[in-house]
Amino acid sequence: MTPLWPAVLTDGDVTLRPIRMRDQRDWREVNRRNRDWLRPWEATIPPPVAGGPSAQRPTYRQMVRHLRSEANAGRMLPFVIEYRGRLAGQLTVAGMAWGSMCSGHIGYWVDREVAGRGVTPTAVALAVDHCFRTVGLHRVEVCIRPENGPSRRVVEKLGFREEGLRPRYLHIDGDWRDHLVFALTTEDVPGGLLARWHRVRPGTAHK
Repeated sequence: MTPLWPAVLTDGDVTLRPIRMRDQRDWREVNRRNRDWLRPWEATIPPPVAGGPSAQRPTYRQMVRHLRSEANAGRMLPFVIEYRGRLAGQLTVAGMAWGSMCSGHIGYWVDREVAGRGVTPTAVALAVDHCFRTVGLHRVEVCIRPENGPSRRVVEKLGFREEGLRPRYLHIDGDWRDHLVFALTTEDVPGGLLARWHRVRPGTAHK
C-alpha cells in the first residue's frame, strides 16, 4: 500500500471506494444488466499480429489483482462507484506518471438505471479533487469516443477543456477508435472541481 491508497471519497449519495474481490457478484450483475449499454464504449483486446502472443480478457479476479498491484505501485486508483450504498459503476484513474509530468487519465462507466442523476459527474469531480489535492497530480485527462454523447456531457458539465482528436487511439468494441481528449489542470479549478460542480448543477447540491 501507499500513503495515498486505499481511499474512500464521498459526496451525498455518491461514494468512491476501492474495488474488492467480494464485489464480484454485484459487479457482474451490474455488467450483465448493462451489456448493450456498455458494449459500444468498452475496451477490447485487438487480435494478435502474426506469430505474436495472443491475449485473453482477464477474469474478474485477475482484473482486481492487477488493479491492486498497480494501485500499490502508485500508478492507478481503481474505484467502484456506489450510489446510495449500492454498486453502480466503476471509475479508474490510470496511467499515473510522475516526475515532470504529474498526470493521469480517468475512465468510468455507470449503471444505466442511475444515469442522469448526477452520479458520474459527482464521481469524476471527487476523483479529480483527490488527484489534485491529495495525490499531487497536476493534470487529468478523459478520452472519449466522439460518438459517446452521455460521456461527453459529463466532462462538458464539469468544464473540462477539449484539446483535440487522437486518431485510432484505443481498441474499443472490436476496432481502433478515434477519441477526443478533455483535460483539466490544477490551475483550472483552484477552488476544487466538486465545489464548482455544486455551483453549476441544477437543483440542490446533493439531490
